[in-house]
Amino acid sequence: MPTVHVIGLGRSGIAAARLLKRQGWQVEVSDSRQTPALQSQQQLLEAEGIAVQLNYDFDLQTLANVGLRVPDEIVISPGVPWYSPALVASRQAGIPVRGEVEIAWQALAYLPWVCITGTNGKTTTTALTAAIFQAAGYTAPACGNIGNSICEVALTASALDWVIAEISSYQLESSPPLQPQFALWTTLTPDHLERHGTLEAYVATKAHLMNGAKQVILNGDDPYLRQHMVNRWPEAWWISTQGAAALPKGIEQGIYIAEDQVWFQDQPLLPTHVLQMPGQHNQQNFLLAVATAHLAGIPAETIAKAVAGFAGVPHRLERIRQWQQVVWINDSKATNYDAAEIGLRSVIGPVILIAGGQAKKGDDRPWLNLIQEKAAWVLLIGEAAPQFAQRLEAIGFTNYEIMETLDRAVAAAAELVTQYPIKTVLFSPACASFDQYQNFEERGDHFRQLCLEL
Repeated sequence: MPTVHVIGLGRSGIAAARLLKRQGWQVEVSDSRQTPALQSQQQLLEAEGIAVQLNYDFDLQTLANVGLRVPDEIVISPGVPWYSPALVASRQAGIPVRGEVEIAWQALAYLPWVCITGTNGKTTTTALTAAIFQAAGYTAPACGNIGNSICEVALTASALDWVIAEISSYQLESSPPLQPQFALWTTLTPDHLERHGTLEAYVATKAHLMNGAKQVILNGDDPYLRQHMVNRWPEAWWISTQGAAALPKGIEQGIYIAEDQVWFQDQPLLPTHVLQMPGQHNQQNFLLAVATAHLAGIPAETIAKAVAGFAGVPHRLERIRQWQQVVWINDSKATNYDAAEIGLRSVIGPVILIAGGQAKKGDDRPWLNLIQEKAAWVLLIGEAAPQFAQRLEAIGFTNYEIMETLDRAVAAAAELVTQYPIKTVLFSPACASFDQYQNFEERGDHFRQLCLEL
């Protein structure tokens, strides 16, 4: 029986291990961490006949030391860098290395897929697209970076019609052979450069998804895509919130907003007032989802009804409550400067902004300029707090305080809203969460809990 080694005991890795076990592989799993939760998971998997080694960094030379075999194949979770030395050495030794998305694709390639990638907007676009397809009567779960991993869907779903998957650059790094019916690209700004190294490498991972797609849909309002991708896929569809004239030059296949209507090839499709979520970025997400659904043959009336009932997704400009006549908003999904700028631009000022976490590379200047314009106070948390404080000082913004933790920041915000004419308390970190939390969802859930306890 061939052996496969799965690296990473997160949600994706666990599901991939179980799916491979069901397919007849001898499965071994390793993870560099060792926590009580992982130990519990280890017991469950070992009861299913899957060997698990915790507190172990995968290395071909040391497998025998921990009682593991040299595998016939290696499967990696999204959090494992493709170019890590151990994986490079494995490929040089002739051992195939695959990502968990490829495992899911092999199990579900008989179905049509909608794959959504981009720097920002992926989650909302994925959730809205799935909501529309489900309203049309399809079994079409949102999965990937949202909800269940795609391998979990492959394990549990028995009668799927579509796969609606949010696909990150981490998942595309292994160049999986995906051939979706639709591939959507929401936005492109520098992100995850600490992982990919260069902007070009980051772009190449996302372009790989488009290359395999039957139909490509691109955001014509995104400056990078407009400048660099117009000639890349000549048959692509483009969307714009700014009317037909704003579509890239030479583009004949367009879906756009004009006169409070969505237009498809110069024919009115549905009114824009059905969209409940604020912000131009959400109009872009809306158009991408509508374009996909319309091209898939879903009637306009069904699309409109589904959009009208869609309130958004947790952790992305999620309105938690109104307290002391101030709106408290959870934007924990804003893990980079561009997303945080979008969040700040979308809310009503004056704002108390809570920001910080594990800092990323990127251009923070537009975000800082908007802070000067809309923020009354900035409360800083996490590893990035001293760095952000220096950046705020550099632009002459002094209404900030380092709070270190989210508990202290929310308590301070609760005091400040009684002293100043604040309209919004916005938690939009502009940072990754891994300094203090497992993921942005856990961070956002904590903020929600703190707000509801006020």
